[in-house]
Amino acid sequence: MQDATWQAFSERVTYDDGLHVSCTALAELPGDLQRAAMRDRNLSVLGTLAVFSERRSEPADEENPLAQDMQRLDSKLNVLMAMLDQLLQQKAELPPRARVSFNAIGALLPLSIWPAGQDRTMVRLHFDGCLALPLELVAKRVQECDEHHIFAAFEALDEATCDAIERLVFRHHRRKVAERRLTAS
Repeated sequence: MQDATWQAFSERVTYDDGLHVSCTALAELPGDLQRAAMRDRNLSVLGTLAVFSERRSEPADEENPLAQDMQRLDSKLNVLMAMLDQLLQQKAELPPRARVSFNAIGALLPLSIWPAGQDRTMVRLHFDGCLALPLELVAKRVQECDEHHIFAAFEALDEATCDAIERLVFRHHRRKVAERRLTAS
């Protein structure tokens, strides 16, 4: 019998890629203050990822000095963010990369990273370009999909975080489709 959460997950677009991912056992659900802090951190991470993935659709006006200044500032900020990310990575020990599929409903994870005998975990997803700041999501084990993968549903996600995750998933999916079209032509 298929779980309704698995069905809802399967019917949506997923972010499917190799990420640094870890799962830590949770004895109990985070309290209200912890959830609020996690929500703020997650929205910050998702906002940062959205800014990094933004692409300008129109070329800047070469004649406009303000547009040229904005391009220079944008380049300088990108360099500063890359340097900061490098510094933070040196102090952080990243978990190994694994293939992960997720959306706002839950995640398909390698069984090998799930803590044995645990029903709930804190899933931490580290994205390239923002490796030191993981997306942290409480997940409950729903079912084993095969001998190597487990499906876990996200718990206690607010609407704003769900929307931000869905936007991230959509942008990632759109970028992957564009890459496939480029390689096919």
